[in-house]
Amino acid sequence: MDIKIQRIKAIITDVDGVLTDGGIYYNSAGEETKKFNAKDGMAVTMLQQLNFKTGLITGRHSEMVIHRAKELHFDFHVHGVRNKQAHFEDFKQKFHLKNSDIAYIGDDINDLKVLRQCGLKACPADAPAYIQKEVDYITQKKGGEGAFREFVDWILESQRLLEVFFK
Repeated sequence: MDIKIQRIKAIITDVDGVLTDGGIYYNSAGEETKKFNAKDGMAVTMLQQLNFKTGLITGRHSEMVIHRAKELHFDFHVHGVRNKQAHFEDFKQKFHLKNSDIAYIGDDINDLKVLRQCGLKACPADAPAYIQKEVDYITQKKGGEGAFREFVDWILESQRLLEVFFK
């Protein structure tokens, strides 16, 4: 496992069920709202400070998610896609990466093809059992509760990079 972790140079995440609790909420005007965890946002910032590439690939098109992706300055983000694998290939090509360089965290069936290609794969604690069987790491946190941050901390700690932030 250590060798897999040491190779990671980039992290891609799904949104619904990872960065959010997977719920879709509508206000009285019919506008969609989502709750994001600030700790996950800090994880993106930490990765960027350490020169990791960051990506977000989501099957839903949501103005809120686009806003969040831009706010956090993800290096790559695509929204409303059916074929996540094609965009995974775009990410690799854009940043000249190999599968083994990339970690991915996802929680549902539309993440499976990408999960199976990545060098390191994870899912939140509340992902279905068939997803949990496919991954190297299952977070203790559920989606929307800091699962992405937990995964990032695990990688950075394993690479002995987390300590940079304690100085």
